[in-house]
Amino acid sequence: MTHPQPDLAARALAEFWADMGLEEGRVLSARLLARRGTSATRSQERAPAPGNLQTRAASAAPTGPRPEPRRLGNNPIADACRLAAAANTLAELRSAVAGFNGCELKKASKNTVVCDGAFDAPIMIVGEAPGGEEDATGLPFVGRAGKLLDKMLATVGLSRQENVYITNLIYWRPPGNRDPSPIEMQICAPFLMRQIELKQPKLLLTVGKFATHAMLGRTDGIMKLRGRKLSYAQDGLAAIPTIPTLHPAYLLRNTAEKAKAWDDLRTIARLCDEMGIKRGPGL
Repeated sequence: MTHPQPDLAARALAEFWADMGLEEGRVLSARLLARRGTSATRSQERAPAPGNLQTRAASAAPTGPRPEPRRLGNNPIADACRLAAAANTLAELRSAVAGFNGCELKKASKNTVVCDGAFDAPIMIVGEAPGGEEDATGLPFVGRAGKLLDKMLATVGLSRQENVYITNLIYWRPPGNRDPSPIEMQICAPFLMRQIELKQPKLLLTVGKFATHAMLGRTDGIMKLRGRKLSYAQDGLAAIPTIPTLHPAYLLRNTAEKAKAWDDLRTIARLCDEMGIKRGPGL
């Protein structure tokens, strides 16, 4: 026997995914239609002789026009795309993100955390998401992990005051510092892509597994990807050299891995010199 409630839930989910522009919505809708057709065929095979059944069906049939399916009132990904495209400067984009209400994480956050550092910096760092101190201050990487990141960068003559710009995949703190969900990253992606388009950095650094996987479309572990010169691709832009590195929060928990991070920093320094990116003397 087919129960109606799972079908209703599945249809609602299919409508949501379809409104979000996701392929899963179209696939699930097709499956539901196919299943509905199969169920109807089975019902006909089991149906008793017509008579009372037809009479009941006639009396139960709706007399008015069939209502239109209920749709979501907005599409947050489309809204993010529209707002991002309308921003012509990084300052305008930061204001657009601050005024955006399409991500549920914003409701429980104290601040919108978009970026920090020099707007004209040749190096762009992409992290995962704000933590507690970042949420409190409205700036990325200012907690313990952020302070360690600053020290790491300083060893090779890099700083957010001079030649580094820092942002994240998402701009509001996930509850309990959990990992960002795929839909949260998809909602925020237009803003991140527009930042890259406006900045056109010479070098990208992805910090940690989540940022590396999201930016590069890779599934390898961060230990296999870290320190390698890879490439970030985006429509309308030339490929951008990208180096993944370990997240400083991970290094705080695993101090023995700091040697790997130092190797990554030396790779970054060499690449900066090859590309003509000016850096300080280091520590």
